[in-house]
Amino acid sequence: MHANQKTPIAFLGMGLMGTRMASRLLQAGYPVAVWNRSPLACEPLQQQGALLLKLNDIGSYHVILTCLADDQAVQNVFAQIQPYLKAEQIIVDFSSLSVSATQQLAQSAQQQQVTWIDSPVSGGTMGAEQGTLVIFAGGDAKTIEQLTPIYNVLSQRVTRMGESGTGQATKICNQLIVAANSTLIAEAVALADQAGVDTTLLAPALAGGFADSKPFQILAPRMATHTFEPVQWKVQTLSKDLNNALLLAQSFNLKIPVAQKALLQLQAHQENGFAEKDLATIIKIIEQ
Repeated sequence: MHANQKTPIAFLGMGLMGTRMASRLLQAGYPVAVWNRSPLACEPLQQQGALLLKLNDIGSYHVILTCLADDQAVQNVFAQIQPYLKAEQIIVDFSSLSVSATQQLAQSAQQQQVTWIDSPVSGGTMGAEQGTLVIFAGGDAKTIEQLTPIYNVLSQRVTRMGESGTGQATKICNQLIVAANSTLIAEAVALADQAGVDTTLLAPALAGGFADSKPFQILAPRMATHTFEPVQWKVQTLSKDLNNALLLAQSFNLKIPVAQKALLQLQAHQENGFAEKDLATIIKIIEQ
């Protein structure tokens, strides 16, 4: 391969994140073949120069990227491509999965001399679009190093967290803080409101102080004004992530009571018909 020739990439999963990431790789000059369960989602990328991937051709791509919904989706797609995998291939999984599922997938891949790197991301659709995601990687250090040119197109920073599964564990801890924090932000906004505070001033007033955070700057103004559209974080997504955190903690007999309490609140809210609604709506539980 010439120095200026870029590694051909297979990218599976053209959801909100995958489409944006694949688009950046195409713009950076990578040959990308895309696949999605419903092929319609691939059309905008084909217009940008992507090929449509047939799963039985997966063996001709050195690097395979996946960005899928959950454990089940990734296990399902892996089962479909497994017969066609070749030794020395690398699978980089950007999905958010449980640690146990990731470790099983990494072992199955290893049996075919394929390297699995768990690579969950944080930064949302905006980060995917701008290439400013942060990535938590788990798996072989040398492989992660080799992936640097690809990672550079997609993210501002990649940190190897340890062996297989540690990338996912890090993402779960990230989500634990975001989800539990969101319920506290709602309590703070509701309390401030009762005490006669102009709650629309909370975000600018607390900016840069010890209570400040990205979720606070996004959620507090929305909660103060009851602006719940457009949906930025679905209640059910954060609920799923918090549940993963509790399951992981249980597997080590570790008690995480604050996260547990937050999960109960999110689950109750979800069952009240708010599953698909924005996280900011959690303020409604407290105001009642």
